[in-house]
Amino acid sequence: MSAPHDPGATGGCPVAHGTGVTRLYGPEASTDPLGIYEQLRKEHGSVAPVLLEGDVPAWLVLGYRDNRRVLDNPRQFSRDARIWRDWRDGRVSETSPLIPMVGWRPDCVSQDGEPHRRLRGAVTDGLLAASSRGVRRHATHFATKLIDAFADAGRADLVADYAEHLPMLVLTRILGLPAGEAQRLIESCAEVFKGGEGALEHNARIMQILSELTDRKRTEPGSDFATALLEHPAGLDHDEVVSHLRLVLIAAHTTTSNLLGRVLHMVLTDAARLSGLVSGQLNISSVVEEVMWDTPPLAVLPGRFAAADLELGGHHIQEGELLIMGLAAGNLDPEVRPDADVAVQGNQSHLAFSSGPHECPGQNIGQSIIEIGVDVLLHRLPGLRLAVPAEELSSTASTWESRLDSLPVEFAV
Repeated sequence: MSAPHDPGATGGCPVAHGTGVTRLYGPEASTDPLGIYEQLRKEHGSVAPVLLEGDVPAWLVLGYRDNRRVLDNPRQFSRDARIWRDWRDGRVSETSPLIPMVGWRPDCVSQDGEPHRRLRGAVTDGLLAASSRGVRRHATHFATKLIDAFADAGRADLVADYAEHLPMLVLTRILGLPAGEAQRLIESCAEVFKGGEGALEHNARIMQILSELTDRKRTEPGSDFATALLEHPAGLDHDEVVSHLRLVLIAAHTTTSNLLGRVLHMVLTDAARLSGLVSGQLNISSVVEEVMWDTPPLAVLPGRFAAADLELGGHHIQEGELLIMGLAAGNLDPEVRPDADVAVQGNQSHLAFSSGPHECPGQNIGQSIIEIGVDVLLHRLPGLRLAVPAEELSSTASTWESRLDSLPVEFAV
């Protein structure tokens, strides 16, 4: 990869030995991702060379405008991983933990042009039908059940006991899965995002569950997303249906659970926001919007591939090289947001849902789950407050996201 090389300018970032290129994975990278992004911005500008798991090279896009350029121009920056140079040349194996996140699949996010439009149309229609069949009702039902399990204890961990479960339970209902599958799927989604040795095994588990669901829905159709894909005029085959069920399951659960935890964190560490929500003077959507700017649920989006040699952010990108989108870094780009403390209320131009033809099609479903999840929680648990000082709360990052470790709370019984 043609990349700037300065072994001495590491700035305390996790650096691959002997290369001078920052690693976006491993123990050091898990503690301060925002610090790493800012150091990379100082050293390299709006685009920086990085290493992904297995020391696979990539370009991390840090600038807001450069992110928008890449996301909005699929002819220059393809989503088709079959042109990925390191994959094509055999430097990335099928057993790499990057494959579940970056590799090609027969789904709409791996395609451009007409194939993308055909598949995305089926997904959009299916999600629209699913969202009209009571997402808010399902969210209210499962939020109530989850709160019932700890309401008499006077304390809970709103990450482990609530935010990690609510989106998946709603998704099982939307997709047509038994609610009993939720826990296994929560664990497997988390492992896919973490990477490491278990990523491929857990991805295979997800695919097996969804393949069995697809077979079942062919003979037992219902009012669910799986049936909608099977019956759509676009004529999706078995692998396309399973891949889109996987796409919606992993993306919707992971981002919504992370975002719900972050919203609850923001509410519980700001007395004015908490009282405003309880009294009805503050709308939860404004809090969600603020979190999507400051701590988007997907910090880094995989991936785009240069369709030809080109220039981006002052760097020469070669055909087939991998670019990953720094959504969190782009949202904090000082060129478009010189003062991160200035209110962003009413400004929806954040990168949290991506942009362009591949912008997240299910964002309204996630928003509904979060709004109901926060509303039910605040009205069920009087006197809700943090059980530890705010400064004791911690997060752990992977290459792709940063998640709250826990959110211990107390409340009146």
